[in-house]
Amino acid sequence: MKLVGIEAINVHAGSACLDVKKLAEHRNLDMTRFENLLMKEKTVALPYEDPITYGVNAAKPLIDALSPEERDRIEMVISCTESAFDFGKSMSTYFHDLLGLNRNCRLFELKNACYSGIAGLQTAVNFILSQTSPGAKALVIATDVSRFMVEEGGDALTEDWSFAEPSGGAGSVALLVSDQPHVFQIDVGATGYYGYEVMDTCRPTADGDAGDSDLSLLSYLDCCENAYLEYQKRVEGADYQTTFDYLAFHAPFGGMVKGAHRNIMGKLTKAKSKEIEEDFQRRVMPGLDYCQRVANIMGATALLSLVSTIANGNFDTPKRIGVFSYGSGCCSEFFSGVVRKEGQERLKKFNIKEKLDNRYEMTMEEYEQLLVNSNAVKFGTRNTKLDENFIPQARKALGKETLFLKEIKEFHREYEWIS
Repeated sequence: MKLVGIEAINVHAGSACLDVKKLAEHRNLDMTRFENLLMKEKTVALPYEDPITYGVNAAKPLIDALSPEERDRIEMVISCTESAFDFGKSMSTYFHDLLGLNRNCRLFELKNACYSGIAGLQTAVNFILSQTSPGAKALVIATDVSRFMVEEGGDALTEDWSFAEPSGGAGSVALLVSDQPHVFQIDVGATGYYGYEVMDTCRPTADGDAGDSDLSLLSYLDCCENAYLEYQKRVEGADYQTTFDYLAFHAPFGGMVKGAHRNIMGKLTKAKSKEIEEDFQRRVMPGLDYCQRVANIMGATALLSLVSTIANGNFDTPKRIGVFSYGSGCCSEFFSGVVRKEGQERLKKFNIKEKLDNRYEMTMEEYEQLLVNSNAVKFGTRNTKLDENFIPQARKALGKETLFLKEIKEFHREYEWIS
């Protein structure tokens, strides 16, 4: 069997965060409903952070760990996002340049709501399996940013974003895909996909979201069940309860994941409520840990859940992880792979939990001011210079060299490294 999968993977979840319980109380949300979100924190994109800074900061440690010869074998860079700031130019060109990669490289971008990251992973997997360039690697960067904006002078305190605001995050997951799957070995051919046209959520304008939250929940549940059933049809002997040691889900918020898991367990295993809850805590919660602290980063969230599972699970013996990805509109996929102790040890070298802990926690006053300042980098900005003095302590919160947006000149984005 040909080996393929994730050689290395890393997360960048920004330099600032917000306690979402404090935010919900500040917005006077129904706290009984808020508890169902299963959220703790959300990464907040500062004006000088964008999808490029998140992606490069996630990918750079992966690239730095390679020898020059290994770096030159990266022959494909895929950006996966619904937060691009240009209708034509791919963000992968910025990634390629800022990471100093070989020019003999394919550079392109994928968009399919929250499914984009897994679409990028599977595209890279099939490139490696094709063996058209033996020994090649692909760099996949899933990066997305939720920005909530108000006009200058607007009353941000009374703006009503309901429960979308606490669950909208920002961040990136970067991964190298190759025939050396040290971190996550794909079960080749073990996948089920399911999709159809539905108007559950969308971005009908460059900086605005729309949708039907109830319809989105129903579509997610429908796709989770049917993508898994297709997987089961293709993989002889597959059993939802026993085949997978862990399960990693795309997590718009934890409560939606819990509902999907409960739905499948109830229908396919006939398990009772207590058994389902115990199974959720054992197999699913390890993957929700980081998601509860970053919130929904759209195309990167299923991958973030996979990273969280690898970081928090027990891999003293090889374990199989089932992964579910959903993107509104819609397309979904359920696939699987195997993780060994080596994979967990390699992942832990990137100190992801420590970086989450080191983010600067914003006050509500700072956050409200940010809602106005975020207008500076909205889609179509032609010229602007970013205010590096806006929460300067956040710029050095991570204690390492970090890339930030410096200015935009005639639509071109220019960046700087800050130690």
